[in-house]
Amino acid sequence: MTTAERQRSAQALIRPQLPAELTEKSAGCPFDPAGALTELSGHGGIHRIEHKGETVWLVTGHEEARAVLAEPTMSADRINSPRARALISPELHAEMFPPERQAGSFVFMDAPEHTRYRKLLTGQFTVRRMRDLTPRIHEIVTDRLDAMIEKGPPADLVHDFALPVPSLVICELLGVDYGDREEFQTRTAKLLNLTTTVDEQIKNTTEQRLFMRSLVREKQLNPGDDLLSGLVNDTDLDTDELTGIANLLLVAGHETTANMLALGTFALLEHPEEFAKLREHPELTENAVEELLRYLSIISMGVSRHAKEDVTIGGVTIRAGETVVVSVPSVNRDAKEYADPHALLVDRPRGHHVAFGHGIHQCLGQQLARVEMTVGFTELLRRLPTLELAVPADEVPLRTDMSIYGVHALPVTW
Repeated sequence: MTTAERQRSAQALIRPQLPAELTEKSAGCPFDPAGALTELSGHGGIHRIEHKGETVWLVTGHEEARAVLAEPTMSADRINSPRARALISPELHAEMFPPERQAGSFVFMDAPEHTRYRKLLTGQFTVRRMRDLTPRIHEIVTDRLDAMIEKGPPADLVHDFALPVPSLVICELLGVDYGDREEFQTRTAKLLNLTTTVDEQIKNTTEQRLFMRSLVREKQLNPGDDLLSGLVNDTDLDTDELTGIANLLLVAGHETTANMLALGTFALLEHPEEFAKLREHPELTENAVEELLRYLSIISMGVSRHAKEDVTIGGVTIRAGETVVVSVPSVNRDAKEYADPHALLVDRPRGHHVAFGHGIHQCLGQQLARVEMTVGFTELLRRLPTLELAVPADEVPLRTDMSIYGVHALPVTW
């Protein structure tokens, strides 16, 4: 297989083939789904898409999305799915996904394997641990704002605030030395970049696993009171499983929240009435966090599943082996579920968005993310009430080249 063929196969696995007009952001607004996708959403909640010889079921309705994500015959294992086996040669599959790399990656597993890992991790993501971590999150947010204010405007909110806050928090939670943050942040960015070659992905993944494996071994020898030490002490997970779980939590724990903090701030600055409303009524912040999660939906490519057997959802029959993509941005703007769905309203009554997923794979760290965002936005607006963009909105660099949407930088002043 040529290098180009390897690249096409791997990218097709990561990103199910859909017409560009359904995946590209609207030209007029960086926060809205593609115009063609919004139009399609008005014609039902589930759609059969034929593109480049592949059939994909695209879910745009809220009710249908929850049904797909709760359906036990819908598999999350895209690595070993019939589609993956058809797209990737056995040799490339073995190279990209050796057993030690798959160990612990429970987001790509189904019951009962997923259930086993989920139960072990739920025991570590306790209410007490999240409560005990909240004062530390306040300290981290305050310290970052102090440093940014002392340096003075203009500032890059991504570099100075949105990225370091969740990175520090996840380091604290897992027991990672914060001095290593630049190493894992750089590597994570490469892993999430849609233009990274297969060979670069394999190299980055291998290096990241070696980094986390050394951390796991350190916790096995000298455990502390962090989450990773808890998994070492309280479970029978082996080193490969612990490494896989730690990797997953590290990447998910800082990238998603960082992009929500940055993109959420951008959205508020572009909606000055909502920004003012939130600044004047900070008690609305928790509600505003839920609205930003609904409105922005940074998992813009959607959530993939494949049917393990024939199943009927939304009045259509999905055949065994077929791919289903839940379009999170469309689902979170379903007009049947939300009045005026394309408006950002920080005082909108809280609904049932799927920004954190639904069903057994619903995000394990969602409460931690909510605390980080609530504290982050509260203090950001309190300390910098005159915050504004330092460049025209159309000059803000968007993360259209990444699997997690957001902004690469957010120049601000005050």
